[in-house]
Amino acid sequence: MKRPGKNPRHKKPRMKKLRLKKSEPVDFILFATVLLLVCIGVVMVFSASSYNSSNSSANNGMLYFKKQGLWAIIGLSCMLVAMKTDYHKLKRYTKWLMVVTVPLLCLVFAFPPINGARRWIQLGFASIQPSEIAKYTVVLYLAASLDKKGEKVKSLVYGILPYLLVSGFYAAMVLAEKNLSIAAVIMGVTIIILYVAGARLPHLAGVLSCVVPVGIAFILFEPYRLKRLMNFIDPWKDAQKEGFQLVQSLLALGSGGIFGEGFGQSRQKAFYIPEPHTDFIFAIIGEELGLIGCALIVLLFVILIQRGLTAASRAKDRFGRLMAVGITSVIGIQAIINMAVVTGSMPVTGVPLPFISYGGSSLTFNLIAAGVLLNISRHAPEPAEKEGNEDS
Repeated sequence: MKRPGKNPRHKKPRMKKLRLKKSEPVDFILFATVLLLVCIGVVMVFSASSYNSSNSSANNGMLYFKKQGLWAIIGLSCMLVAMKTDYHKLKRYTKWLMVVTVPLLCLVFAFPPINGARRWIQLGFASIQPSEIAKYTVVLYLAASLDKKGEKVKSLVYGILPYLLVSGFYAAMVLAEKNLSIAAVIMGVTIIILYVAGARLPHLAGVLSCVVPVGIAFILFEPYRLKRLMNFIDPWKDAQKEGFQLVQSLLALGSGGIFGEGFGQSRQKAFYIPEPHTDFIFAIIGEELGLIGCALIVLLFVILIQRGLTAASRAKDRFGRLMAVGITSVIGIQAIINMAVVTGSMPVTGVPLPFISYGGSSLTFNLIAAGVLLNISRHAPEPAEKEGNEDS
């Protein structure tokens, strides 16, 4: 009699292991960096705005803190949704976003100017800055279109000029709102994306040689921009008028020293720096937290840019790579411009510090973009399985 173990009918069938395809884990370093920047921003908005709002008609030192905190919650919620949504789905909304952005950019002219500029759509309970939408709309358009362009991008006529015309159209609309800085960001990011997509360097150099003189002309033929340029050269010459804001910013940074005056102890925020919780919040950080606080902010942005470029290099397709480069470039260029302005390294211009400066639409759309960047990092291709690891 045969033993049961030797009977083929009693032999246990071999089971194959199922390998379920799982999403890559979230880039924790990138996620933590964005979260830390937002937290620092909300806290510093409270510190920078509390004195002014307490001594204004609002008589509420927590006013801007509550608003920024609410926008941070909304923005982080949108970021989580974007982080879990496949970024490829954005392609189907590209044309729709491009069409909707145009009337939004035009709608700002229906509202009274603020400090001489028309950049906001006033909704009563909040305001929207369409230029914040425009810059990411251009990034999405470039990534989606260049994904299909292939080697044609190496052509000047068919690969570069069409994109410069589209980006230039949106930049011109933003420029009409007296927002040269965001218009420059749009064109700068366009050049970067074209280069990463494979455009020839001599073509891009030729384009830059034409664009830069145009930008200089816009500065020289606009009186208030020319004043800012002269103020940048020597802010102390007219320290009580045109150079006032930059001089106060430099005083704030200088008085902070290495360790700072302490949280909430800034003197320049007391009606010296106009609206210190917006574009010049980096000066308040320098005054209250010192060189160490400023270095921390710079380090966080360096980490964010590095992780963004890593996500781009590991993206599984051309569309994801170009999107990641575009988003990282927008955030990086804005951060560099803002810090350069505050430290007197370039003429004063109105660019908020991403994730930190007060502003609901800026914070929300930057967080949505960060969510898309995190989603791209989650869809990195899986490494090829090594031979010989199959079960025998």
